[in-house]
Amino acid sequence: MTDTHTTTLPRDHRWVVVDVETSGLRPNAHRVLSVAALALSADGTVEREFSTLVNPDCDPGPVHVHNLTRERLAGAPRFEDISRDLADILDGGTLVAHNATFDYGFLDAEFRRAGTSLPVQHRLCTMALSRRLELDVPNFRLATLAQHWKVQQLQEHDAYDDARVLSEVFRHSAALADSLQLPLPVVNCRGRRAAYPDSVPRVACDWQNPGRLTDAGLVQGMKVVVSGSTTTPRLTLASRMTVAGLDVMNQVSRQTSVLVCNDPIVQTGKVRKAMALDIPIIDEPQLEELLARVRPGVPKVATVIDVVPQPGMPLETPIVIEQSAAPAEIPARTWALAGQKPKLWSGRRVLLLGGNHLDGVLMRSRITQLGARPALNFTAAVTDVLVLDGGHDDKRMPRVTARQLPLLSQEDVDAALDRGVVPPHMRLEAQLSAPVLSRGEVIDLPAKNSSWAVNVAWKAEAVGDESGMDPIDVDVVAFLLGPDDKVDTDDDFVFYNNPLVDDGVVELTVDGPSEQCVRLDLAGLPEDCHRIAIAAAIDGDRTFGDLGAVSVSVDGDDTTAATFVLDAGTTERTMVLTEIYRRAGKWRVRAVGQGYDDDLAALVLRYGVEVAEED
Repeated sequence: MTDTHTTTLPRDHRWVVVDVETSGLRPNAHRVLSVAALALSADGTVEREFSTLVNPDCDPGPVHVHNLTRERLAGAPRFEDISRDLADILDGGTLVAHNATFDYGFLDAEFRRAGTSLPVQHRLCTMALSRRLELDVPNFRLATLAQHWKVQQLQEHDAYDDARVLSEVFRHSAALADSLQLPLPVVNCRGRRAAYPDSVPRVACDWQNPGRLTDAGLVQGMKVVVSGSTTTPRLTLASRMTVAGLDVMNQVSRQTSVLVCNDPIVQTGKVRKAMALDIPIIDEPQLEELLARVRPGVPKVATVIDVVPQPGMPLETPIVIEQSAAPAEIPARTWALAGQKPKLWSGRRVLLLGGNHLDGVLMRSRITQLGARPALNFTAAVTDVLVLDGGHDDKRMPRVTARQLPLLSQEDVDAALDRGVVPPHMRLEAQLSAPVLSRGEVIDLPAKNSSWAVNVAWKAEAVGDESGMDPIDVDVVAFLLGPDDKVDTDDDFVFYNNPLVDDGVVELTVDGPSEQCVRLDLAGLPEDCHRIAIAAAIDGDRTFGDLGAVSVSVDGDDTTAATFVLDAGTTERTMVLTEIYRRAGKWRVRAVGQGYDDDLAALVLRYGVEVAEED
């Protein structure tokens, strides 16, 4: 379904397509080098535009990507000089961008530097929209989407041309979403706004933590936290401590060796916590004296662990295997999918209509066993529709009929599982797709790719539309875990108010009302991080039984490594969705689906998090 007609864009928003080129990836540290904004009319054509280079008077960064040298930028205006004109075209509009979190974050930072604010309250990410539509593309790069929609791209990584291309991609995508009656993934930028506090980039420390500071002085591996103002710039001071072999952190925890604070009487949150934990507190002159004689520490010895379910053992009761174990000591049963033959329904996406909650859980599980991917929404990628009791009365059935999609019954699923029968009315062709994991299954991530995005989504339709209930508020979170399955510090807990870890090695983005993403650079993770657990929590008294199925897709730049759907939730308010972990030098991904009835606060405590106040 890629043939769409020109339609009117939704009139409840004024759409402004935006693209920025930047000197790096972090809004607080890097700068905008060029910006383009195209305001769209109701029919999707450009009615007004703004485009300019920007001179930030800094290192332009990856010139090989954007071709913006210092010489090209030298005569360009500064951001504060163009902020009024840019604000005028953005004011009251909904910002549309490809990876909108990135563009919004940079523009927000630049407007704040200019002494004003970004006049945008809503944004839409075209990557999230393309994922919601489940377009038949190998990846969701702008160039790939331009090719899919037959839009000519003249100059990649040019802000104006990228915005022009994106406006066409958005117009086609919005038309398709309208034909499928899928709501657009618009995000309220002013609600639960993420904070990006200035912090010290995490640098992996090669030394074991020897514990608290004593009269004997500093030892390599000690964990040091700085609170309040410093005479030496904080980042410079942190760099000196790192070079000396200390582990510089941003938050106080029970493992903190010493807190550096020039004025502990101020009683910041870090100072109060350090005092409560009896952690030594020193000032900057004392630190300078101690840095002159840091004693050697004990090198770390990495221990890679794996969790392998035993035959007949519940997934909640894993055993732990050390990397050094001989092959004969490792249980014969693992969940790896490598080498398995394609399953009977591989490559298909099956939408379920009708039935009750338990029917849906059972049938989605059986669909997964057959190798097909259960579809949460009626999208362009749906190949077949499984109709249970009441399904023929579903409001989507007229569109299913119009597309002439095969209708399957529970008997068809049973026959496929029991006797390997392919229903004669099922289309023989099947799209290529990534492995569909069942709960508990494990697959190796391709070694050639270290950058991955764990995309989490749930049903796009607002829960309150038909039930009269308010929409469900879901938070996706991540934990960077050591060999004891605990975070090393509160900095290793990624959530909406701490979305960046280790200078962007792990990043959380909210891409839509029912789409959130955890991006990982596995090559940049500290050696003592053995496992990343990604979970979801529901705010208030609602449960995963109310939310329904949750889809997880592990996507690389060019490929999808695995997908799975978790829908067995009933009374749970938190759920561990997936784990990505090291084993024998490789990274693996596991579909988990372990739920808990208690809230997010209880979940983070299980992983050793003690959230402190920011200061």
